[in-house]
Order: sequence, then C-alpha cells, then structure tokens
Amino acid sequence: MRVLVTEDNVELAQSVARLFRDKGHAVDVAGTAEDAELSLNAAPYDLVILDLGLPDEDGLEVLRRMRRRGSRVPVLVLTARGTTLERVRGLDLGADDYLPKPFEPTELEARARALMRRGVGAKGSNLVHGRLEIDTAARDAFLDGTQLKLPRRELCLLELLVLHAGQVVPKADILDKLFDQNEEVGPNAVELYVHRLRKKVESAGLEIRTVRGVGYLLLSP
Repeated sequence: MRVLVTEDNVELAQSVARLFRDKGHAVDVAGTAEDAELSLNAAPYDLVILDLGLPDEDGLEVLRRMRRRGSRVPVLVLTARGTTLERVRGLDLGADDYLPKPFEPTELEARARALMRRGVGAKGSNLVHGRLEIDTAARDAFLDGTQLKLPRRELCLLELLVLHAGQVVPKADILDKLFDQNEEVGPNAVELYVHRLRKKVESAGLEIRTVRGVGYLLLSP
C-alpha cells in the first residue's frame, strides 16, 4: 500500500514514515500543505496521515479540498489540538480518524491498518485466498499454515494481488504501491518482483498471469 505522511516536524515525519516502510508500504513525506497537494495530484494513495499544524496552511484545508475533489482516500488526522470542537470539525470535513499527539506508534499503526482495510473493503486482520493467508497486522504470509518469509516488497505485491484477485492489476499501479517518489526504479523492477513471487506461490496452485501490455492477474486454482 502507499501512504502519504504530511507532517512538518521532520523527526516525527521520518519516524512515522520508517514505521510504515518497515511494514512494506511505500511512503511519501510532505512537510507543507503545498507539498501535500503536489503529492496527492501525482500519485494514488491508500492512506493519508495529516497533521493540522502545517506551516503554510491549516491541514483541515487540505482535507477540505480532497473531499471537494471527490477523493475517498482514508485520512487519519494527527494533531496537538485536543479540543472536542476541533475533532468534531475535522470529522465533519471528512476525516476518518483522529489521533492526538503525543501518540504510541503501535496505536497509530493499528488505526492505519483499520482504515486501509476499510478502504479496500477487507474484513478482519487477515486476507485469505485459497490455501494462502496474509496476516496484515503481523505482516506475514502463510501457505497451508507454513510461513512464506517474504521480503517486504514481495509481501506488499502479494497483498495487492490478493486484494484484487481475479482482476488485472496494472503495472503502473504496482509501481505506485511498491515504490515511493524518491526511489530510483529500474524498468524491469516490477517484472523482477513478480518473477520471484510467482515461484514462491505456484506450489499452492496460484497463478500470477501476465497480461501483456497491461499488468498482472492472480488466479485461483
């Protein structure tokens, strides 16, 4: 999945970004409302973590514009403003959850997981596809109960394919989900990750089919 962290405190922003990258997500960081707008216009996100106290504009204005454009991306608001009125205002403008500062990283991660699952219509913390099971909380994949021990990007790719099983996932979408804006990506990066993952799941009767010129399709046995 791809996450946008909008936070002007550089140390906190990098800490939050590292938390999600360590779980296999692609993460972009914006320190201002202007940077957040540029990122939102450049890439599709599965979650936006939004600080309200941005240096150039109130974060709620970023949220307001997102919802006016029709964006339904889940937004988790972080703020040092603890009043009920502020929370109500944010929720009324379309925030999906609210987490006051300071916060525990484990709570942020749990709330983010819940919002991302809601965004794709998943229920519970596990994704099941035939003999394959992905624990989205522990970030593990199991085949017939045996851990697959996938590197984080292969796990992210598998999760994306399972969430869209039976549908073609465009190559461009995979690039957007696996890599953030600052990474240099080779022309064959997606093919390499698909090739590695295909070898690890084919024993379960799962087929990752290449749809030439379009993307990839996960088929059940």
